[in-house]
Amino acid sequence: MNTQNPVATYALRLGDNGLVLAQRLGAWCGHAPELEIDLALANIGLDLLGQARNFLSYAAELNGSGDEDTLAFGRDERLFSNVLLVEQPNGNFADTIARQFFMDAWHVALFSRLVNSRDAQIAAIAAKGLKEVRYHLRFSRGWLERLGNGTDYSAQLMQQAVNSLWRFTGELFMADELDISLSEQGIAVDPRELAAEWQTTVHTALLDAGLQIPEEAAFRRGGKQGLHSEHLGPMLAEMQYLQRSYPGQQW
Repeated sequence: MNTQNPVATYALRLGDNGLVLAQRLGAWCGHAPELEIDLALANIGLDLLGQARNFLSYAAELNGSGDEDTLAFGRDERLFSNVLLVEQPNGNFADTIARQFFMDAWHVALFSRLVNSRDAQIAAIAAKGLKEVRYHLRFSRGWLERLGNGTDYSAQLMQQAVNSLWRFTGELFMADELDISLSEQGIAVDPRELAAEWQTTVHTALLDAGLQIPEEAAFRRGGKQGLHSEHLGPMLAEMQYLQRSYPGQQW
């Protein structure tokens, strides 16, 4: 489904971020290190899924066709516009925490600004989501520090996870014509404006966790334009299987 309305395209990007990350977190159900963590990751995933439904529903409404389900289950890989970070595999628990922490810090910075959007629907979704992502950040930062300040082995795994995912963080702050145009209209947020707050949050947490801040990397990009890593396709195949096999069914 090709979107024409620029606000719909922007909402779709935000919705895809939440949808893909929620799917990744859902895969931890029954496999997390502790029951409490299992429930926490599931609840965070549900929060993100709720945000995704709101953004995708709004995108469908603006485009005048489909709904959140057709956008989630009816699009191919190249039509998804999530950033590359959220589609990276769960890996071990440290990998998941690093990915979540990077996104949570970004979401808090983004939603705290989107509440002032001139688009009333985007502002409302951001206001509700801001309460949720602030909790998400407390959870992921807490575990980042526990693992970093834990055993030598947990610190090693946490540092490896941070280093491995660092190359995907630069895309969070790359602006294209759509971002710039909508931010000038007061609808969106220019992602470049989020970099300073994100860096302060992330750098402080890494140092508090006894971890090293990675050196600048050759950042990966392209997710918002539909150019994804090799990991998104298999994830979508699993997520969309039932609806693709039995299209239009109601349960």
